[in-house]
Amino acid sequence: MTHRRPLLGVAMVLAGSVLFAVNGTVSKLVLRAGFDAPQLTLLRAAGAFTGLLLISLVVRGGVRNLRVTRHEVPLLLAYGLCGFFLVPMLYFVAISRMPVGIALLFEYTAPLLVALWARFGQRHRVKPRLWAGLALSLAGLACVAEVWGELRLDGVGVAAGLGAAVLLALYYVLGARGVERRDTLSLCTWAFGASAVAGLLTRAVTAGTGGWEPLAEPRTVLLCAYVVVLGSIVPYLLLAASLRHLPATSVGIIGMMEPVLAATVAWITLGAGEALNSAQLVGGLLVLAGVGLAETARTAPPATTPPPAPDTLTPVPGRGS
Repeated sequence: MTHRRPLLGVAMVLAGSVLFAVNGTVSKLVLRAGFDAPQLTLLRAAGAFTGLLLISLVVRGGVRNLRVTRHEVPLLLAYGLCGFFLVPMLYFVAISRMPVGIALLFEYTAPLLVALWARFGQRHRVKPRLWAGLALSLAGLACVAEVWGELRLDGVGVAAGLGAAVLLALYYVLGARGVERRDTLSLCTWAFGASAVAGLLTRAVTAGTGGWEPLAEPRTVLLCAYVVVLGSIVPYLLLAASLRHLPATSVGIIGMMEPVLAATVAWITLGAGEALNSAQLVGGLLVLAGVGLAETARTAPPATTPPPAPDTLTPVPGRGS
């Protein structure tokens, strides 16, 4: 049995959240360099799949764990398409049209949707604070969008952010089933593989709207390397490893700093266009408070049913970013 080291787990979550937060700004710089959202999604998925596959080859038992039965294929495809292809692509669309912090706040409502699914879809008992969390999050999003005046947020960007939230919630639900059958490394490897195939098919069907000329620029290559290695592979593995030392709820709550970090990094790096005004800052805090309440509102399932794997009871923020 693994000896739990809570401080190490906290350090892993913090490190993963920082890397994910920086990844939002780096991804926006890649988009500005000439890539479109489907291209960046393909590059990220193919690169991460290759990296995780190499890690599987050197990790003890990794190759054996990569074996897939035909009964697992539908779940792996759905899991990879929702969480590793559609979520990041919609997120990239959102950050290309809105500040990174605002886009992430819309996507960040996914844990709240999972809590609602637990209540109405799985009939789990929830604590009354779930409804307070829902109210706070909706009020916060209203402040972020500044609904009392002329709406200044891009409609496509908002739709992409909310779509990413719905699909991210589905990704969490599917992931809870996936880890009951597979280890985290092999599950993520095949999920990124499915995403890469989807990206290739999408590009073939649409004939691609952009070329790969930006990769001729060394700066863009370095940015893409960050998206793949430090923005995908490393934080995914850090967050997965942290769940060996911390309860999943704790990981989710600590990871709530990601939107704040992402907005700060974007403002410092990309300039005033990424800044949030006072109303939006208050709205962001309300969203985070609402998500925090929702994260702790669920109760354990009845004892007659097996509990979900410990690393999937509560979704980890940022995984789809």
